[in-house]
Amino acid sequence: MLRNYLIAVFAIFCFSCTNRQPRYIIGVSQCSEDIWRDWQNSEMRLESTLHDGVELRFTTARDDSKRQIQQIDSLVESGIQLLIVAPNQLASVTPAIDRAYDKGIPVIVFERKTDSPKYTAFVSADNYEMGQVMGEYVDLRLDGKGHVMEILGLKGSSPAEERHKGFTDALKESGIEIVATLQSDWTEAKGYEAVKNYRGSLDDIDLVFAHNDRSAIGARKAFLEAGVKKLPLFCGIDGLPGENGGIQMVRDSLLDASYIYPTRGDRLLELAIDILDGKPYEKETMLTSALVTSENANVIMLESEEIMRQTQRLALLQEMASGYIQELGTQRLITVMAVVMIGLLILMIIGIYYHFLQRTRLNEERNKMEREQLDFYTQVSHELRTPLTLIQGPLEELTQTKEAKEASPETKGLYRILRRNTYQLTEIINKMLDVQVKGLKNQSPTETFPDLKTMSEVEETATQLTHDTQEPSLNETILIVDDNPDIRAYLQTILQGKYQVSEAADGKQGLALANEIVPDLIVSDVMMPVMNGLEFCQRIKSGTATSHIPVILLTARAMDHHQIEGYESGADAYITKPFSSELLLARINNLLKSRMKLKTLIEAASATAEPAISDPFLLKFRDFIEKNLTDSELNVETIGAEFGLSRVQLYRKVKALTGQSPVELLRTTRLLKGRQLLQNSGKSVSEVAYEVGFSAPAYFAKCFKDEFGISPSEL
Repeated sequence: MLRNYLIAVFAIFCFSCTNRQPRYIIGVSQCSEDIWRDWQNSEMRLESTLHDGVELRFTTARDDSKRQIQQIDSLVESGIQLLIVAPNQLASVTPAIDRAYDKGIPVIVFERKTDSPKYTAFVSADNYEMGQVMGEYVDLRLDGKGHVMEILGLKGSSPAEERHKGFTDALKESGIEIVATLQSDWTEAKGYEAVKNYRGSLDDIDLVFAHNDRSAIGARKAFLEAGVKKLPLFCGIDGLPGENGGIQMVRDSLLDASYIYPTRGDRLLELAIDILDGKPYEKETMLTSALVTSENANVIMLESEEIMRQTQRLALLQEMASGYIQELGTQRLITVMAVVMIGLLILMIIGIYYHFLQRTRLNEERNKMEREQLDFYTQVSHELRTPLTLIQGPLEELTQTKEAKEASPETKGLYRILRRNTYQLTEIINKMLDVQVKGLKNQSPTETFPDLKTMSEVEETATQLTHDTQEPSLNETILIVDDNPDIRAYLQTILQGKYQVSEAADGKQGLALANEIVPDLIVSDVMMPVMNGLEFCQRIKSGTATSHIPVILLTARAMDHHQIEGYESGADAYITKPFSSELLLARINNLLKSRMKLKTLIEAASATAEPAISDPFLLKFRDFIEKNLTDSELNVETIGAEFGLSRVQLYRKVKALTGQSPVELLRTTRLLKGRQLLQNSGKSVSEVAYEVGFSAPAYFAKCFKDEFGISPSEL
């Protein structure tokens, strides 16, 4: 009865904590649906996670003013407390915005203007300045002369009107002639259609300026279809990051230039929260922007891709942190209820017993939480160290290139700035992780974490001690197994020209590829989907075809017990990220040299007929051959079937261990046995030849002389 009562109380508490109403409801009315607005919406969503109790409601009019009016009215009726709106056209949407404002709802107008003063704040980039800057760039690009076609944005929208005015004003004093001004509506299809329907000569056009990148690409397709003698230059506005964005189009020479039209969804939401919280704010905010050309597109693209990647990482980490905060709230609730339960149990004279049970349960929960915290910080370490490796390693490689050494003082200064700030970032990450790690140490005294700076120094010293001047052989194959494509690409740059390199995206693919090609060495990450590096290493070391292959685990998991797990799984070396490329090459070289020494010892043992072999596979291989030596039909397929290996797998494994092919090793074993019989048994050459598996005495005699330098009869 008491138990049922407590469960009911717990359920009431949980229900009251999980059904909170949002503090603020914000409506967002987008005039259209495209990649620019998708990016802006995602920025607002991400920013909303930083503010407690914010709900966003999005609508899109798809360039239909009537639809946007209906959507704005519907948002107001749904109970929003603030409206963020991008009007489709200046005049048509204004009445709906005014109605919302008159009802006391703050209104933030962004990107496009309204005909009415009834708005709370306005946020946009300077569209007139964009058109003016593009006009100045066109004037410079065409050396002040030529014919230009302009493709306008949506008729009646403020960005289209202002960009057109800025562009034409910039070219008033120039010798450039705007020979055509075509109407579009921001879409690629309309840009294509506008050029397609143009009745003038396209061969006379030197440059096409479209009010956005999509219209510029549509125009470009139309010019290509028209088969003009010389394709003009194409310029646009938006300069979005990511795949198929304006920055990539400039980098790939599809566009000659673009102008970054900032989305700043985060700034929009910050302004909305400030207004709702009653904080001071600017009524008009003009966002800064920049021109994108072929000279800076690649750098901007790389920076934007890294920002996008890190933003996704941060969103994931934030989601994980929110989960832990919810768990912490649950734990606090459980603690409060435990106090109540202990009081009830004391009153019922059985409090001590229930208190003991409660403490046991809390200890189990605390241990579970500590394990989860350890896993969380391990994941954080992996997520931070991997991109840091991809920044620090390639940067060090670049500074060693001939171009970097011969660069101008200004360029060398930029390299120094990059290196200095990279190492500062390393120190910040190390200090941050060190603070978290020390806290976990206090909770789990049996865990130890290596000092990150000391680890780097030890690895650098190891690099100096193990460096070898011997050039690697291009015949040796190295398999890279890592789920991060950038890490695989970076390792390719380190190893290319020194080894033959293959790669796989996870442990499962890596295992299949290792069994297929039987590489000389494997470099693998630990934290991977499908099959992690530890399981992959164990499967490699337990496989008949692959057990001899050295494995280097390359990972961001730096705790002692993680390294112990790596070595227990059969790894031959364990390197933590970020790592030195020289250290990795030295470890690879040493492992391959050790394998070569083993081959040398086995070859020496074979030459002297001494069984100095310790490898379990080779012992079984030798025993099987000796038992079947008289069988002249014994071949590679028969031997491979005995060990469950294909012909290729058997060849590569035996070659890797001994330096000889299975056929050569079989023939050598037969000849050594034949020499022993000739010296000790008194049998004839023919008898010995048949006894050791040769079907023709003459062939035995030839092989014997090739091997020992004398004929069997002379022996």
